Amino acid sequence: MQDTARTEELARRAAAGDTAALEELLAAVRPEVLRRCGRFLPCREDAEEAAQDVLLQIARRISTFEGRSRFGTWLYTVVANCARQKYRELKRRAAEGAAPPVETVQVADPRTTSVIAGSRIDLLEALERLEREAPLLVEPLVYRDLCQLEYAEAAERVGVPLGTFKSRLHEARRRVRPWLLAAS
Repeated sequence: MQDTARTEELARRAAAGDTAALEELLAAVRPEVLRRCGRFLPCREDAEEAAQDVLLQIARRISTFEGRSRFGTWLYTVVANCARQKYRELKRRAAEGAAPPVETVQVADPRTTSVIAGSRIDLLEALERLEREAPLLVEPLVYRDLCQLEYAEAAERVGVPLGTFKSRLHEARRRVRPWLLAAS
């Protein structure tokens, strides 16, 4: 999203029902969406699937974008939700035996490989565990460390004061660190 002002304008027009603006917006954000999905799902095929889901969600839900925050911030939420949902879906498919076999020379460790394509997923597993154990800590970690939002913007997105956000982020990092170390 190189031209932020243009993207913001397209998002406002698309939210108001301008279909031409929506088409242009989707084309403009596609590379950034794919890049952001890649932060969650390092395997290109997994990220591409998630990116398609994100673009579909944008098209379906652009009317919910009210312009109170930047479109980029709204987009981070859609990306984070779709990427994590795609991971869950891929994991479920693999457990049911519907995923295509992964052809590798070595046997991959299922704790640290993609359920369909051999990417590292230890962070996603840690996020799943954190969501089960302390759901309020997930968003701060996702927005700050994966989406790389500024602290104030991430706190606003989560809907908590900056101090509370930083405290939750610190606690999330403290909890996740040993899980990631154990997975490596």
